[in-house]
Amino acid sequence: MALAENLAPAASDTNEHSYVDWPAIFAGTVLATAISFVLLTFGSAIGLSLTSAYEGRGMTLFWFAIAAALWVLWVQISSFTAGGYLTGRLRRRNYDATEHESDIRDGSHGLVMWALAVLIGAFVALTGVSAAVSTATSAASTVAAGAAAGAAGNADDMMSDGNSLLVDRLLRSTSATAQPTTADTRGEVTRIIGGALADDELQDADRQYLASVVSARSGISQEEAQARVDETWTQAQEAKAAAQEAAETARRIGLVAAFLTAASLFASALGAYFGATLGGNHRDKQVVVEGWYKPW
Repeated sequence: MALAENLAPAASDTNEHSYVDWPAIFAGTVLATAISFVLLTFGSAIGLSLTSAYEGRGMTLFWFAIAAALWVLWVQISSFTAGGYLTGRLRRRNYDATEHESDIRDGSHGLVMWALAVLIGAFVALTGVSAAVSTATSAASTVAAGAAAGAAGNADDMMSDGNSLLVDRLLRSTSATAQPTTADTRGEVTRIIGGALADDELQDADRQYLASVVSARSGISQEEAQARVDETWTQAQEAKAAAQEAAETARRIGLVAAFLTAASLFASALGAYFGATLGGNHRDKQVVVEGWYKPW
């Protein structure tokens, strides 16, 4: 009976306190975020030194992507392991738990620290993306309004698609007696080429019409105009294929980046759990790391 009376206050004291030690979690989150920021900034400086704005210089895109992915993975694991260790080391232990249960609670604190840091990072990223989208929308609205206002005065300024250069080359004059090219003619030729690219086929009627227009505007023979139309059509198809390839490459890069981001987050969660468990063990055993407790 006396033993029960002695144990009752301890159980009551334990029930009055939550097992979650938020100050330790916040401390680990701050440390993990700070380490990530410093290492990512340092990695950005290294990456800029390895790349070049000139083609053929510096590291290739393939190896740069691999190096960047490995660096991000290392930064995530190391920063969250450090934050987890600090969380586990600072967590106030409830002595009603066994050693095994204490390790689980230490690791759980590390996971909560990791989750909090990830949520903060996602919120910051979402805020930045929202601001960028808002700015882009405002800019697009301004540009669209300006284009609509000036459409009646200068139709040629509205031709901002990638076929404008091809149209310039197609209608380029080689004779002083050639007819001048009007904005209506340029717009019509551009629409014909754009529609053919969308259908992946240039109809014979459109080809012959373009040849006649080119012959009249540039002062060359019908045969030469036909050859110029065929060459321009080939160049337009090559430009479309290059754009599609670039889009496909961007899609693949985005897919790989998403998988690598998920893998790095999963690995960093394991690092946070391990670091918190290690920190809790060092806390219980009062392990002193030589050179860290008194660096002066």
